[in-house]
Amino acid sequence: MAEVVGLLHPGEMGAAIGAVLRQRGVEVVWASAGRSDATASRAGAADLTDAGSVQTLAREADVILSVCPPHAAREVAAAFGGFDGVYVDANAVSPATVRAIAGSFTRFADGGIVGPPPTEDSPTHLYLSGAEAAHVAALFAESPVDARVVSDSVGDASAVKATYAAWSKGSAALLLAIREVARAEGIEETLRAEWHESIPSLADRLASAERSAQAKGWRWVGEMDEIADTFAAAGEPDGFHRAAAEVFRRYERMF
Repeated sequence: MAEVVGLLHPGEMGAAIGAVLRQRGVEVVWASAGRSDATASRAGAADLTDAGSVQTLAREADVILSVCPPHAAREVAAAFGGFDGVYVDANAVSPATVRAIAGSFTRFADGGIVGPPPTEDSPTHLYLSGAEAAHVAALFAESPVDARVVSDSVGDASAVKATYAAWSKGSAALLLAIREVARAEGIEETLRAEWHESIPSLADRLASAERSAQAKGWRWVGEMDEIADTFAAAGEPDGFHRAAAEVFRRYERMF
């Protein structure tokens, strides 16, 4: 495929998506300036081409794909004012945030990623909306990134992501908080025994929540705040996810 995709920045998810594009013959460039050795290692393993700086990346790329922690989405986008290709914000931000970001670009696609990094055995769902959604989806045709066009309205793909994660990550935070209350009251083992008897799936769910919070809780703080903003904009209580952000913020401090 002739188009060049610029990837910002190859974290675990971004690098895996970049590797999928490379396997499809798409040239993928990234910018090493200011990035860590770990990021460079992931980019190398994914066979990405180093453009050096974001300025060079912007000149070389036809499509820019932003996959970064949600709290950085606006700052990352601001570095590409005047970019005349397709800018794809695939970050876990609220519909209002992504609409604000879209205002800086002539060609834009809203993206929401659901699932772990893609593999042949475990596809990742990439929801897309906006006028350029079909264009971006075509880059991933018949690949482990299952690109799904939601609509031509910017914000819809981010709404899918926000409402999905409102449960998957919000309920994980609730379980972690419940466990801490049980510990504080000295009845954790009794609660675990009741779970084992009446809701046996919760033990594994709690263990998974703990592992994920230790590894990724630092980046879920901003995501919970964005979800809370999404709820508030819809006239629903936002306290659920403000509290979830605080749960993950504690893990951020611990690890």
